Amino acid sequence: MSDWPASKARKVFKALLHIGREIKRDIPGSHIKPHRRGYPDYIWSFHDSEEIGPVMLSKIAKKTGLEPKDL
Repeated sequence: MSDWPASKARKVFKALLHIGREIKRDIPGSHIKPHRRGYPDYIWSFHDSEEIGPVMLSKIAKKTGLEPKDL
């Protein structure tokens, strides 16, 4: 079983901002590019009300440094 609970995209994005990611630039449409020094850029393409499951959260974490405790 995964350590990641399913969460709304809005909550996950707020957690990314809380761990030090900053919005580098907005991409046209619904995509955002949060940046954090020491980690590759990650293009955020989720709408606020979308539910993100444990598998996708794990993939996001590998690229962004997010941890289950951050949610």
